[in-house]
Amino acid sequence: MDKIERRLPHPLVAAVPLLVLIGLLAVVIALFGSDSLNGGSQIALLMGLATCVAISMVFYRVPWKAFETQMTQTLGGVAVTLLILLTVGMLSGSWMVSGVVPTLIYYGVQILSPQFFLIGACAICALVSLLSGSSWTTIATIGVALLGIGDALGISEAWTAGAIISGAYFGDKMSPLSDTTILASSTTGVDIFDHIRYMTLTTTPAFLITLVIFFVAGLGMDSDVEVQVEQYTEGLASTFNISLWTLLVPVLTAVLIARRLPSLIVLFLSALMAGVTALILQPHILSEIGQGGQWPIVRGLAITYYGATAVETGYAALNDLVSTGGMAGMLNTIWLIICAMCFGAVMVASGMIESITRLVISWIRHRLGLVASTASTGIFLNIATGDQFISIVLTADMFRHVYQRLGFEPRLLSRTCEDSATVTSVLVPWNTCGMTQSTVLGVSTLTYLPYCFFNILSPLMTILVAAIGWRIRQQKTNAPVAMD
Repeated sequence: MDKIERRLPHPLVAAVPLLVLIGLLAVVIALFGSDSLNGGSQIALLMGLATCVAISMVFYRVPWKAFETQMTQTLGGVAVTLLILLTVGMLSGSWMVSGVVPTLIYYGVQILSPQFFLIGACAICALVSLLSGSSWTTIATIGVALLGIGDALGISEAWTAGAIISGAYFGDKMSPLSDTTILASSTTGVDIFDHIRYMTLTTTPAFLITLVIFFVAGLGMDSDVEVQVEQYTEGLASTFNISLWTLLVPVLTAVLIARRLPSLIVLFLSALMAGVTALILQPHILSEIGQGGQWPIVRGLAITYYGATAVETGYAALNDLVSTGGMAGMLNTIWLIICAMCFGAVMVASGMIESITRLVISWIRHRLGLVASTASTGIFLNIATGDQFISIVLTADMFRHVYQRLGFEPRLLSRTCEDSATVTSVLVPWNTCGMTQSTVLGVSTLTYLPYCFFNILSPLMTILVAAIGWRIRQQKTNAPVAMD
């Protein structure tokens, strides 16, 4: 039975699976706290999925084949994402054990000051992400090192993660190499550079405000951290072979990024280079990790890639910092992504997503309402489908004809999609971005969420600019729209 031929669920009915999911997630978080991603959230997603399927099959006679087909298509679309996650696990383990991250932390804590650390971390991540076009690559590499530096400087991990994510998503959003930037412009038929230029009207003010917030917050940070910094540097120097040679790995990684190789290839090659570096400079650590079997150094390298590693530095806090989970550490995240993707797929196949968005579109009467509805839909789809790429595509598809009918430029739609769907994905605990970044940084989504100022300000800024009408042009059509 085709989706067009069947009756769409009433919006109130369509909201039931979402309410079930949100209610169960609230219970899971209350019961398990930071361990909610280790199984509880997955059960909540499957229960929401079951609710959607049951309602659709019993009351709307949607065949199971429709759900099966949509889930197959959706999961096929995230196959590369899952491989990237496994590769990120390899990268995080190898960059730590090889001494890349410890070296960056060792020198970083001696160069950076607590007062200017947050604004510096945000700016550094923005630059790296702008050049690489990938927030995931930025956070998995320089972001992890910055989190360690912030910890040594006595900066709250929530503030540091917020600065890292804010900068990384600014660069991801504005880079012509970014997947989301290319997707938002192509799905709306806008030239990518026109799209980026038009985004500067909302993105630049949001990012400048973010930098000001981090600058002011940094001025209030405690500067009496000499003892902690000394402990970190002593612990790192006595455990790892701290050498500037290790920095060849991030330098060569930057070269690969400049060559515009796909993220998966860059991350994999970087992990291999870090493994070679570990064999040369940190054989004692690999031997310690791989003890208890033949060829302990080789065994240690394999464990570094796929399993949990623990290195004794003499300081408990530093031990936690340099421990890694490898590919195995990403399995809970992958499990959660699969459940989230399946939930989003059945919501699409059932027509429930379309029912809710049609209701939103029917309320649009003016420019501000149009942009606000588009931004709200992008955020809603991040919550409902669990994936920013799906959110961008569905938002663009749903609103394209509305923008045409009301005479607004396609670039307004492409900008609003990016201002909402791209940057808020990392704020949703069960979204692919939220799950990935919380796993990579070791900071829960709800912990860093209040400090991701750029990600919060972006959708608000796009609505504010729409209210003002700055550089928003409307052509005369047969369907006039009320101006605010």
